[in-house]
Amino acid sequence: MKPRHRNGFWIRFICAAFILAAGCANQTETPASKSLWLESTKADLVRFPDRFLEDSKDTFLRTDNIAALLLAGGASVAMHSTDADKNLAEHFSRHHVFHNFADESLYLIGDPPTHYAAAGLWYAISAENQDEINKQRALTMITALSVTGVVTTGLKAIRDNETPNDQYWAWPSGHTSSSFTVASVLDEFYGPKVGIPAYALASVVAYRMMDTGDHWGSDVVFGATLGWVVGHTIAGKHKKLEVAGFELLPYMPTASDPAAGICLVKQF
Repeated sequence: MKPRHRNGFWIRFICAAFILAAGCANQTETPASKSLWLESTKADLVRFPDRFLEDSKDTFLRTDNIAALLLAGGASVAMHSTDADKNLAEHFSRHHVFHNFADESLYLIGDPPTHYAAAGLWYAISAENQDEINKQRALTMITALSVTGVVTTGLKAIRDNETPNDQYWAWPSGHTSSSFTVASVLDEFYGPKVGIPAYALASVVAYRMMDTGDHWGSDVVFGATLGWVVGHTIAGKHKKLEVAGFELLPYMPTASDPAAGICLVKQF
């Protein structure tokens, strides 16, 4: 199979237009709010390396996660060492489902840079609006995507095998691992109403990677498991949002106190 030419110009143009519109929607930022936005972002950037390392350790030192990844790795080896991968690739080469716009759209939707851009926009808008809960959720998404991206790239470099269409660095599928990371984080934060559609879309992306010959079935199996493990572990850890060691809790109005907002709680 030959690699397909992907232009995706109009898809990227439309996405850029939406991002630009969202960024220009609120132009009433005061110097004080801009200062708060910058200070908050700087603080998160300074803490990000430590956060990345701690979340990585918490993810890959858990015995249940290690077991899941070992099982997925074993399944990948079995699929690739037998005819399973080749049979799947031959089936997809004869029965393509996605073509042209649908193909390019799913490629872009599942592309890790797209996920980073969406998470970054989520973070920026939340920081500008001083929405601490969504800012922390966006930061969790960025952290999970970063952990998945580093591990996926490292495994690709170590394995260094070819895809069905003769491209490099096949195992595991980066589109699949990143898409399942996004779905897992959303599922943890928002439950099945958001999680199920996100998983469905991630599954379609994974199917597309095999349908077009960009990946073997074994690449997709391990990529999906890796994304699921990283996304659920990191988002589950940060469900209880903390700022400077204080847990964020909603402050609900009462009959005697009509104020509503967010309170900071810390146990000593």
